[in-house]
Amino acid sequence: MIECRKGIAMIIARWRTVESSLLRFLPGKNLIHLAALALVATAVAAGQTGSDSLMQSSSSMRVTFDARQPGLSALSIDSLKGGSFRPSPLIDPGAAPVAYAVTTRDGWVRYAAASDPGHPVWEMRCVGDTLTMRSLFRPGGAAHDVTLKFDPHVNHATLLGHVTPAGDIALPAVLHLPGMGSLRVYATGSQDPVLHYVAHRNTNGMTPLDLTKPLEDYVSVTFPAASAGHRQVEYTLETAAIYPVIPGMDPADARFDGFRRDFLDIFQLHAELHVLANHSASDACAFTVYEYADMARYTPELVKGLTALDLIRETLDRYLNGFIGYGQPGYQMFDAAIQPQPADPHVFTDTYPSLLISAYDYADGSADLRWFRQNYKGLRAWTETLMVTNADGSQLLEYPGSGISGSRKEGVADQAANWWDTINFGHQDAYGNALGYRALRGMAALADRIGETKDAARYRARADAIRAAYAEAFLDPSAHVIVGWRSSDGELHNYYFPYINGIAVRYGLIDGPQAHQVMDGILAKMDEVGYKNFALGLPGNLVPVRHSDYLNSDNRWGGSKKADGSDGFENYENGGATGCFAYFMMGALYHLGEKEQGDKMLMPMLDAFAKQSFTGRAPSGLTYDWKDWQGGAHGYEGFLVDNYYALLAVLDRAGLIAKTP
Repeated sequence: MIECRKGIAMIIARWRTVESSLLRFLPGKNLIHLAALALVATAVAAGQTGSDSLMQSSSSMRVTFDARQPGLSALSIDSLKGGSFRPSPLIDPGAAPVAYAVTTRDGWVRYAAASDPGHPVWEMRCVGDTLTMRSLFRPGGAAHDVTLKFDPHVNHATLLGHVTPAGDIALPAVLHLPGMGSLRVYATGSQDPVLHYVAHRNTNGMTPLDLTKPLEDYVSVTFPAASAGHRQVEYTLETAAIYPVIPGMDPADARFDGFRRDFLDIFQLHAELHVLANHSASDACAFTVYEYADMARYTPELVKGLTALDLIRETLDRYLNGFIGYGQPGYQMFDAAIQPQPADPHVFTDTYPSLLISAYDYADGSADLRWFRQNYKGLRAWTETLMVTNADGSQLLEYPGSGISGSRKEGVADQAANWWDTINFGHQDAYGNALGYRALRGMAALADRIGETKDAARYRARADAIRAAYAEAFLDPSAHVIVGWRSSDGELHNYYFPYINGIAVRYGLIDGPQAHQVMDGILAKMDEVGYKNFALGLPGNLVPVRHSDYLNSDNRWGGSKKADGSDGFENYENGGATGCFAYFMMGALYHLGEKEQGDKMLMPMLDAFAKQSFTGRAPSGLTYDWKDWQGGAHGYEGFLVDNYYALLAVLDRAGLIAKTP
């Protein structure tokens, strides 16, 4: 009896919500509509007394259907089918423009216009791994699309699929919920079914949010209703865990649950720009595309007719057709005011290498040499820009900025040289040259395959020259580790960057005993400075970046007032802990056969991924994609896909990563 009373109270509360919402649309309290509203309460109550209800769940999905109108009021999934459900990220889409009668019977929740309660226009149910939403056309009836509106501060939902010329997403597609898993979305009854995909970010992402005020950010996915031309359209959403199968990995080994649930988290298709980006409502960075591509070539088919490599190809097509991302002059940040001049007049050192590596990953991974031939002119132009001979005759790739300590001033447009855009990388950059080496090797391999042998020889020769010059240019003889950059005055700038030493070893620029030496040097420094909590990821640098080598004096961004940079240390890119680029250190260790040492870093990170420790906001409004060494939040994105590149280390651990060509 107590449970029955609770159920009735819940029904009454729902009815009052419905009544309050709908009276706004009923001037004069039209009696006919009010009578229809009574049917809503009666019908829902009737459904609640049986075995059916507005809440349905299984081991992989938990759904609450909206009591007012076609749609969902709550959704959570567990792609691993363990019944582990995180909070629903759905936002109330607001009241519908018409009133609905809602009934439940035989597991189906049916929505009919209140003026015609006998003829449902939507029918929905959740059974096992599948959510079904069926739209029925009624002449003269309500044709209300269903919109799922996601709160990105709870979960950064993204819709992965082929983008149509109109900017919609063709079905089948994948609705991915980071940390939960994926929903494969299908449709029947429509000739060319699509979903509408929109995102809104009402504040500059780099500004800490005031959590005392309502947040209006959202990502929405709309399922079009049936029409006169397509009188019944049925959508099915099936839970799926999409990740590479690792030979010998025990499916019951919970240590890898973070790998299984989160492997797709790196793929966020921007809802407006239609390229892979930091997340679906953030910036598109040309210099990060290779991270997505490296993961994509090992990703199983997302849904029939769609692969992760398709997402890479379509993103590259956009860049080849003139799209400008961050790292290229003229890029306009997605959520910032229009700038009077480009934020940086130069192409970052990692931009063209990133795009070219992505092209290699796509063409080689998919065996699509036809695409490579068709786009060789554009890819060759990027490569030739990369190949420009330096004024000093060095074969290393160079950035126009000098990299000399104190050479840059705040507010001056000439700023960043690579992804690490608050640090004064310049002139000869060890990270950019490592990527450039790999990019040139990949282009040489593909050019050979299509008969462009002269170009292939030139690309390979330049790559070999970079490798030959690398250690002499970047190895610090006193510390026996690779530095960040060599400035034009010849100074070596060494802040003990784990990822730079890792990439140099993993890409084979440093090998043999020297490779073990530089890794031992970084590990020794890590012990010396006391960094041990690998659940936080890895710091970009292990010692503070001096004030004269940092591009922002604001402490929030790792800037400092002290000359040694210590008062900004552990904030953001000045030694902040992150999953971003942690892959290179772990990948290098596995590459050298140091499995035990690699696991000391990887296993705590996998546990942190499973707990969603690299996403979300602290009460301060700052986010956990960057942390200090105590775990305090120092990020701004809320969700930054680069963190999930670290999951590639699981494949390196298993020896599955292809060698640099």
